[in-house]
Amino acid sequence: MSYFLTLNPLNLINALPGCIAQGLIWGIMALGVYVTFRLLNFADLTVDGSFATGGAVTVMLTLAGFPVPVALLIAVIAGLASGLITGLLHTSLGIPPILAGILTQIALYSVNLHIMDMSANKAISVQKYQLLISLMHVPGAILTGGIFAAFLIIILYWYFGTEQGSSIRATGCNPAMSKANGININFTKVLALSISNGIVCLAGGLMAQYQGFADINMGRGSIVIGLAAVIIGEVFGDALFRKHMNFALRMVFIVLGGVIYYIVVGIVLWLKLNSNDLKLFTALIVAIFLAVPYLQGKRRNSFLRTAKASEAALKAMNDREVN
Repeated sequence: MSYFLTLNPLNLINALPGCIAQGLIWGIMALGVYVTFRLLNFADLTVDGSFATGGAVTVMLTLAGFPVPVALLIAVIAGLASGLITGLLHTSLGIPPILAGILTQIALYSVNLHIMDMSANKAISVQKYQLLISLMHVPGAILTGGIFAAFLIIILYWYFGTEQGSSIRATGCNPAMSKANGININFTKVLALSISNGIVCLAGGLMAQYQGFADINMGRGSIVIGLAAVIIGEVFGDALFRKHMNFALRMVFIVLGGVIYYIVVGIVLWLKLNSNDLKLFTALIVAIFLAVPYLQGKRRNSFLRTAKASEAALKAMNDREVN
């Protein structure tokens, strides 16, 4: 009882805006994960390295005197190159998807160190530079994160409705049939991986600005957070809209999934649980939300089997009465 008396609800309320701001950034990152994980059916582990690449490039170019938007754009280009490498390792050299992502991720660790002049981290101050987003101004950070997320959703919704975007979605659904219909599936895989990691680097650049530094380990475990946001968003979206859950709404809920995830993290910290166990809690959250659709489907199938069995028994009984 004394433990709960030490918990101040105001502390949680005060922390929520910061959780929302970070959640929006991770939600943007989750959109990149969604492109490969759902649309392409490709488990890409490159993002653990490319997220840090986005932060490193953004910070170092800003320190060198580049305008922040330009630095962020170059970070996106670096992300496109990271995804390109993973795609070529897979399509040109025949390396399995997971191993291709791991190889690029490992290589990016050294690349990121070189970008940051062999330093493990580089700081950047909102007081010296005109950053787009900062934890020093949380309401503005929420607005900026929301604008970036909305703009990205609009662009992705338009792009994946084009012929090229549809070919990426077709490749993820059925590679053999797509190839038989004249789609260059190797090209679409490389393209989707590049787009995905470009979005991830954008999120990494925003996160580096928000927290005020780029760190060599800032992307560690980001794939798990991205998957958590995707799964949480999809579960909530499907529960609310069911058959009316279209592509645009799905992307909106993926961003909201990042926000929900970070609110859960905020609650965990507010409960004064060990922060070193956050990865464990993340794994549990993802496992629970992954299990929900499966258990729901299993329950529906069970009900259908029961209904069919009852219908068959009733029919047999009626046949016996007639005879």
